[in-house]
Amino acid sequence: MVISGQFTRYIMMAISVALVAVSASVHEFAHGWMALRCGDPTAKEAGRLTLNPLAHLDPFGSLILPLVMAFSGMPVFAAAKPVPFNPRRLKDPARDEALVALAGPVSNLIQAVAGAVVLYLLITFLEPVVRTGSGPYEVFSWIVLIVNAYLYVNLSLAFFNLIPLPPLDGSKLISPLLKGEARRVYNKVQAYSLPILMALLFLVPALFHINPLGWYFNLTVEKMYDLLTFWW
Repeated sequence: MVISGQFTRYIMMAISVALVAVSASVHEFAHGWMALRCGDPTAKEAGRLTLNPLAHLDPFGSLILPLVMAFSGMPVFAAAKPVPFNPRRLKDPARDEALVALAGPVSNLIQAVAGAVVLYLLITFLEPVVRTGSGPYEVFSWIVLIVNAYLYVNLSLAFFNLIPLPPLDGSKLISPLLKGEARRVYNKVQAYSLPILMALLFLVPALFHINPLGWYFNLTVEKMYDLLTFWW
C-alpha cells in the first residue's frame, strides 16, 4: 500500500503542510468557540470565529515552519495566528481560561479520532472492493495516505500544543496550578520560552544529537497513533 519515490515524498510534504493549515485553523476556531461559550465574544468581534483558514494562517508559523519540519524529517506541526480573547470578559476567568486553552488540543484529538474512523472504514470495507479491480487502486492508496497524514498531523498538533511553554496552550493549563515561589519562577521562565522552544526543536538535536521533542512525541503521538490504528 506504500507509494514510493522522491516525487511522492515531495507531494506528501505539500499535502501535510496543507493538512496542518486546515487542522490548525480548526484548533484556533475551537479556542474562539470555547471563549464565546464562556462569555467572551472577542474572537467573534474580531472576525476570527470562522473555519476559513485564511483568517487564521500565519506566513511563518503556518507555512514556512511546517515546510522546514517536513524537509528535515521531523514531525510536521504549525502555529496559526492566536485567536484573541479577553480573560476579563470570561464568566469564571480562573476556570474558563484553562477551558479555552484546552479547547484547541481537544479539537485536534477529535479530528485525529475522526481520521482514524475514516481510515478504518477505508481499509476494512473499501480496500477489498478496490483490490478486486472494481476501482482505481492507486487513487485509493493516495486517499489512505492523505487520511493517515491527517490523523498523524492532528496528533502532533494536539500534543505539541500541550507542551507547557508559552505561547503554547499547555502553559495556560499549568500556570493556574502554581502558587507562590513556583509561580514566580515559572513566570520568569516564560520570558525565555520562545528561545527554549527553538533550542529544543533545532539547537539541541544539531549540537548534542539528542531529540527531546522526538522523545516526547514517541511517548505521546506515537503511542496514541498506535492505539487509534491498532487494527491496521
